[in-house]
Amino acid sequence: MVDRLLKDDATEEKGERARMASFVGGMAISDLVKTTLGPKGMDKILQSTGRGRSVTVTNDGATILKSLHIDNPAAKVLVDISKVQDDEVGDGTTSVVVLAGELLREAEKLVNMKIHPMTIIAGFRMAAECARDALLQRAMDNKEDSDKFRSDLMNIAMTTLSSKILSQDKEYFAGLAVDAVLRLKGSTNLEAIQILKKTGGSLKDSFLDEGFILDKKIGLGQPKRIENAKILVANTAMDTDKVKIYGARVRVDSMAKVAEIEAAEKQKMREKVQKIIGHGINCFVNRQLIYNFPEELFADAGILAIEHADFEGIERLALVTGGDIASTFDNPESVKLGHCKVIEEIMIGEDRLIHFSGVEMGQACTIVLRGASEHVLDEAERSLHDALCVLSQTVNDTRVLYGGGWPEMVMAKEVDGLARKTPGKKSHAIEAFSRALQSIPTIIADNAGLDSADLISQLRAEHHKEQSTAGIDVISGGVGDMEKLGISESFKAKQAVLMSATEAAEMILRVDEIVTCAPRRREDRM
Repeated sequence: MVDRLLKDDATEEKGERARMASFVGGMAISDLVKTTLGPKGMDKILQSTGRGRSVTVTNDGATILKSLHIDNPAAKVLVDISKVQDDEVGDGTTSVVVLAGELLREAEKLVNMKIHPMTIIAGFRMAAECARDALLQRAMDNKEDSDKFRSDLMNIAMTTLSSKILSQDKEYFAGLAVDAVLRLKGSTNLEAIQILKKTGGSLKDSFLDEGFILDKKIGLGQPKRIENAKILVANTAMDTDKVKIYGARVRVDSMAKVAEIEAAEKQKMREKVQKIIGHGINCFVNRQLIYNFPEELFADAGILAIEHADFEGIERLALVTGGDIASTFDNPESVKLGHCKVIEEIMIGEDRLIHFSGVEMGQACTIVLRGASEHVLDEAERSLHDALCVLSQTVNDTRVLYGGGWPEMVMAKEVDGLARKTPGKKSHAIEAFSRALQSIPTIIADNAGLDSADLISQLRAEHHKEQSTAGIDVISGGVGDMEKLGISESFKAKQAVLMSATEAAEMILRVDEIVTCAPRRREDRM
């Protein structure tokens, strides 16, 4: 009898079985998000099993995959690449998973033809390089001509948004996104763009506001409008002027002593407030509570005190106004104060908010989203975030490609040419790569309910002419001219999709054994 190498419940799968499991897992994941690809892609509803059974309605590949609990190791690799794509470029999260899934599908056929995985990988490597060079040659760069570049950005934003919930008002939102990103002047720090969600109104009522909006009301008896504000942003406890009964054990022999202690606490508080006022400020924003007593003192001094500002809001406020977050107030000269021209209260829908305008950091702005329900707003925020990410990347790397399946066809054509030149078994792998690339336009067409086989063959024929700009026009349901339709994508996003998908497929192909370790047993503690 053979001694067991692994512990009891551990399982291992070798060779064919392991590879099968990986391929199947990868393809299943790609089939799952495949239907969200393209302008006619559908949304998914994700319902959590946690408390409250929260519901998310989304079209964003990364969001869908992040919410899944997956057991298959290969599928996890795909989830990972979509996350990375989301962090890196923001858009193309679905494409990257679909492309990797298609590469695996092709690879499976090749493995069944008895071609060694390493040969397939070598072929894929060559094909990916070739595809990338093809993109590089065809990328356009308009960074010299600012009007043209702006229209490029608009087109990219509209292309990104057309597969999302905002597709109805995509021109409007693309305009918002482009304005917001151009204000950043080339930094990719999206912290400076704040997105505020307020239910009510319709998506069309959303607007871009320069300056910063804090989701708080202005307290009672305080100035409603301050000009040339000097702001101290703090994170400190302003609720110590009362003796808190729980947790504090104070032994006294009469009530009078308690009163004395309270008076002492009040005095401490008053001194702290004097110190804060000593900074020469006229607006004090605190992350924690401010009790009535210090609030009263601030109001007497004509200082606007805002309590309980949420942490994100306060970090961003400090960033935008150029101040630091302070927690001690002993040496006023070392604390950087924030500045802005006007602080006032505004109304959005039913809510009152505080609006800081003319802030130090000129790049900062706030996009206020309005919409019918929380779910719509969440999805709108995700879509807009995708667009902002892509745009901020494009501002740095200004190369632009056409969209609508055009880049995939260009790459497929070049890769096919390479396959014909390459001797040996690698050529099969290279050809398979080109087939996988063509699957993206195929899926875009399928999702729109068009006859994909017919369309793709038409596209291929178009692309055999020199410098063609043909792609799938989903709206008319035929082959369209991407240049006229203004469908463009960022070069950086496409390149990231191509490279990540190839690497992920490669990694899964290299697997020949899966060892699952034994689950820890729970002892009965009864």
